[in-house]
Amino acid sequence: MDSGKSNGETAILMPESNKSSKGKATIIATTKAVPLQQQGGGGGRRGFAIFDFILRLCALVTTLAAAATMATTDQSLPFFNQFIQFQASYDDFPTFSYFVIANAIASGYLVLSLPFSIICIVRPVAVGARLLLLILDTVMTGFTTAAAAAAASISYLAHTGNSTANWFAVCSQFTDFCQRVSGAVVASLIAAVIFIFLVILSGISLTRQQRH
Repeated sequence: MDSGKSNGETAILMPESNKSSKGKATIIATTKAVPLQQQGGGGGRRGFAIFDFILRLCALVTTLAAAATMATTDQSLPFFNQFIQFQASYDDFPTFSYFVIANAIASGYLVLSLPFSIICIVRPVAVGARLLLLILDTVMTGFTTAAAAAAASISYLAHTGNSTANWFAVCSQFTDFCQRVSGAVVASLIAAVIFIFLVILSGISLTRQQRH
């Protein structure tokens, strides 16, 4: 029995038993070595998919917290007596109303995306599910970022005011209202950052899959 190696291939020569006087037939079995990168590629993609699933749960918590906090933000201040009051509510500002809607939509999307994320864990080579998540995550990134940025600008004006436009800093009176708004904005910004990481993870996963 002879053996030889060339370019990652192994050839095994197996002589046949001498049943014929005319000659010998040689059977050549060739095996090809599997690169280590291909052997471990599935495990790496599965690790990305698990991390993707965890990030989606974190984003779901932050978007729900942002929407719920803003939607329940309301404060009343007495003026002379209890019958005349100043009131500040989130729905007095169209920007804050849009903020609640945007984060509620993002929360609903994250719930619907969890099954697709699980599919990517079970089947790391599923290109269609990963590509769909990449596209929708990109849309949600812009959606939540726009809502958080718009709400942050209104919150900044409420805290600092604008002397040129004669806008007063109302947060000196409506402290609880402004604190809750600021907390909701921070939560939404965290969700936007998580969406950015989700887009990056999906892009890396698809790139690694194309290489293999």
